[in-house]
Amino acid sequence: MALRQRYSIGDLVKEFGVTARTLRFYEDQGLLQPERRGVCRSYSRADRARLAWILRGRAVGFSLAEIRELLDLYAPGPARRPQLQAALRKCQEKLQELNSKRHAIDHIASELEQFIATLQTQLNVME
Repeated sequence: MALRQRYSIGDLVKEFGVTARTLRFYEDQGLLQPERRGVCRSYSRADRARLAWILRGRAVGFSLAEIRELLDLYAPGPARRPQLQAALRKCQEKLQELNSKRHAIDHIASELEQFIATLQTQLNVME
């Protein structure tokens, strides 16, 4: 979809594969601020960019508070550096957390495999 100045709720629903209810929820949370024209919402390019950040953040497990914190750091051009640095730091922390969880899961899976082998051995002896 070509970048335009304004987007309808339907445009963003189609482009990002989310529901209108999701967009209204993010609006209620103060993450998006579309203009109102009667009962219609009109989203800016900035809202579209914020939505992309929100969805990417949700996809990697960030809370809405973490996403809000990153969005609040936004500034155009070189002034955007603090936002990018904060996002990088949060991503690195999230990756470290996930790697720790993966290690714990791998350990539990190994224990279960050993337990299953023990149980199968005991059942085989009983036959």
